[in-house]
Formats: sequence, C-alpha cells, structure tokens
Amino acid sequence: MYYVLDLKSNILSMGQLMEKGYSVLMKDRVLYLKDKSDRLIARVEMKKNRMHKLDLKIVQERCLKLDVKDEAMMWHFRFGHLHFGGLAELVKKEMVRGLPTVEFEEKLCEECELGKHPRTSFPRTAEYRAKEQLRLIHTDICGPITPESFNGKRYFISFIDDFSRKTWVYFLKEKSEVFQVFKSFKAMVEKETDMPIKYVRSDRGGEFISSELMKYCEEQGIRRFLTAPYSPQQNGVAERKNRTILDMVCTMLKSKNVPKEFWAEAVQCAIYVQNRCPHAKLNEKTPQEVWSGRKPSVSHLKVFGSIAYGHVPAQQRTKLEDRNKKYVFIGYDEKTKAYRLFNPITKKVIMSRDVQVDKESEWKWNNSEKESRSLEVDTPPVVRDHETSDEEDELLQPRVRSLQDIYNSTDEVHVVCFLADSEDLSFEEAVREEKWQMAMNEEIGAIERNNTWELTDLPKGARPIGVKWVYKKKTNVEGEVERYKARLVVKGYKQKEGVDYDEVFAPVTRMETVRPGKIK
Repeated sequence: MYYVLDLKSNILSMGQLMEKGYSVLMKDRVLYLKDKSDRLIARVEMKKNRMHKLDLKIVQERCLKLDVKDEAMMWHFRFGHLHFGGLAELVKKEMVRGLPTVEFEEKLCEECELGKHPRTSFPRTAEYRAKEQLRLIHTDICGPITPESFNGKRYFISFIDDFSRKTWVYFLKEKSEVFQVFKSFKAMVEKETDMPIKYVRSDRGGEFISSELMKYCEEQGIRRFLTAPYSPQQNGVAERKNRTILDMVCTMLKSKNVPKEFWAEAVQCAIYVQNRCPHAKLNEKTPQEVWSGRKPSVSHLKVFGSIAYGHVPAQQRTKLEDRNKKYVFIGYDEKTKAYRLFNPITKKVIMSRDVQVDKESEWKWNNSEKESRSLEVDTPPVVRDHETSDEEDELLQPRVRSLQDIYNSTDEVHVVCFLADSEDLSFEEAVREEKWQMAMNEEIGAIERNNTWELTDLPKGARPIGVKWVYKKKTNVEGEVERYKARLVVKGYKQKEGVDYDEVFAPVTRMETVRPGKIK
C-alpha cells in the first residue's frame, strides 16, 4: 500500500468484497467481479501501472429526505427544556389542556447537557469502613486562620482513624510542614498500636501530593486515596471534622470572651473533648474507648477560659505566702496528665495537676492587655515649636524623668524580671503588695540620698537607656525570709560598645569594708 497525497480516486478493497460474498477472478490481464449469484458485475482490464480502474456511472440521481416527527422532543422544546418527568406528570394528572397524550421518555438533549449538566450525587454513607485500627486515615488542613496563635501558627492538620474515629491535631506555620508532621504522627500511632498505616485519604492539595510525601508513602507501602478535582465531598470525614472543630472553638472562645489568639489552645481542648463524645458510627462508644479499649473518665473536665487557681509548690514560696496563683484554664496536657494554665500577667503557660476552677468566672482581658501592653519604660516625646523634617523626627528622643515619676506611673512601667536568681514577679504584681512597695521606697530613698543619678537634658542624637525593677527575697540559714529587697537597674545590655560607651568603670565599696589605719 502506497500513500498518495493527491489521490482523487477511491480504492476498492478485494478483501472487503470477498467478505461480502463477491468473487474476484484475474486472468489474462483482466479482472472479473461477480456477485453471490455468480452474475458478472464488472470486467476491468489492467492498466500500465498494474492497476484495474473501474469507472462507475450514476444511473439515476435521487434526493431523499428523512422526516421523523418527534412530538415528545417538540413539547420538550416548547416547555423551555422542561425535564421529561415533568411533562409525563402533566399528561398523567391532566394538569393542563392541549397537551397530547405522548409517551415522554428520557432522551438526550444536547442543549440540556450544555446548559444544565448537574454533578453526580455523592453517597450519603461511606461505602467502605475500616475493620481495624490504622487501616484508613483521613486527613485535611484547615487555614490560614487569622490572627496567628501565640506561637505563630496559622494552620492545623487533623488525622482521623476511620475505625475508632479518634482525632489527632497538629499546628503548622506553613503547609510545607505537612510531610514532617505526618512522619511524626505515623511513628507515634504505629508505635502505640504495633500496627501499620495502610491507607490515607486526603484532597489534592499541593502539600498532600508533594513528591517527597508521595515517595515516602510508596516506600512505606501506604496506599493513597485522593479526591477528584474540586470534589471535597469525597473527603467528607475530615471536612466535617474540621467544621465541627471550628464550630466548637468559636463557641468556647465566645463563651468566656477569650481573645482569638487562643484559637490553637481551644482547638487542642476541643479535640480532647470530642474524643470523649458519642459518635453515630461507633455503636454507643466513644472514640477514645474504641481506640484504647478502656472507657474514659470525664470527671476532670473543666470549662475552657474560666479562672483557675493553681497550687504553688512549697519549694517556690515561703510559709506565709499565698499557696496558689490566679490563672486562666486553657486545656489539658495528656503527656503529663495535668491542666494547662495561662498567666495573663507574665504571658506564660504552666502545667499543674493541683487546680481549682471557678466555672462561673472569667478573666477581664481588656484590663489585662492594658496593664501588660509594654515591657519597656515608655516616655512622652519631645515637643518642639518649629517644624522638622522626617530625618530630624527620627532623632527626636524622649526627655529624662525622675525616678519617683517612674515609680508612680504604674500605667507606663511594666517590667517582668527574668533573672534566674530573682523572683518571678512583675511590677504590676509587686506594686499591689505592701512589702514590695516598702522595698521599692527604700531603693528610691537610697538612690536620692546617695545622689546616684544626676538629672540632665538628653544630648541631641543620644539614645536613653531603660530601667526595670528586680526583686529578691533574702532568707536566713533556715530558709525563712528576713528581708524583701528591690533594685532599680539599668538595661545596660541595650548599649553598644563604641556607640554608647568606650570604657567601663564602676568603683563600688561599702563603709563596712573601710578600716581605719595608721600612716607611717
């Protein structure tokens, strides 16, 4: 067979003619073509190019028209492409007049396909349920969430075991952290159950189909189930779980007027509680019981965001000091079997198992934020009578105030002491106790008596150095407190050598060390 680009004649296939019952005889450079009845149809002589050219002539030309009247389709058009079920109902119940009795069967209408093509419905119930732990894991990411959490997290990823419906959650700064988080989750649950993860269901997000994660799953023998494009319904277990989590978190934050920055703590607390809640798929059991085989206890549950009083260990207090501090309850810590408590003054989270919670109370967050909005000594800017340029504005420095002004301005000085050998006490907490007020008054008096500082105007272009209070309890050999001591210290660590100073010289002595002697 040769390909001829400009071939203007049709080629008859001998094989097809023979399949249809025709017989072909070639003899003496002549081709004889006969039909099934052995009647001669054509006699063709071979040309110079070894081809047999057959000329066919049209005996009679006819124009045929096929007219099939589809009345059902016509009424479908007249009713604006109403579905055939609606047309059949109109005829059956005689709801209108003038519509003929026609059998309206479902037919394919191209215009309806282009204009009204619906999506295939998703099954209401899952067709597959795992029969053992870790056989199928559902996962999905939620975020970004605004505002960020205290640790700068913007997303959380949930893992749900299909068999027990127990949920685990991890917090992420970026979606790129999914691979490392999955490895950590896999190692933890497989170590706990001595069973491997077999299947993982997720959407087609870039974090789930990254080359490193796909390769890792392939190496570990984990089969991936991915959703079809734009079909999150196929990952319904994880999608519904994330929605339930967010609904619960919003309610918990609103209940006690907790700032939104605590959303991560609320998510962790919500997961802990949901693992101990009933589930429609678990036949009167909780996810925690199905997972661990033991019925969980809920007698220790507390109200999120309530005022909590945490016990202060004897090693961290004196005999006459308060035995607890006021915190905000923000969740549970399963690693230590303790409660997570937040100190709004110091912005620290502690773990404690000795806790009393006032479920009816809540923290006044507006006042707390006002008291702790700054850890620096802020002073008013310099006021000048003439206009200045942008470059000159950058050099404007605050004026120097007296120590007594600093001590009295409780709304401006908010300094937390982080020294290892000093008390974990902020200025706001100390100023409320008379013993520390007396200690600070003693320090101010000593500074004034000794003329420690000389008040002066700040040189142009110079940068002032802030101060902070340091508190210390002086004890005797028996561990009893003898004296409460406060020191107002300068933040010398903010100075730069060669910029703020060249040499360091600090002569210090006490009168007790000066002994009288004779001069020889």
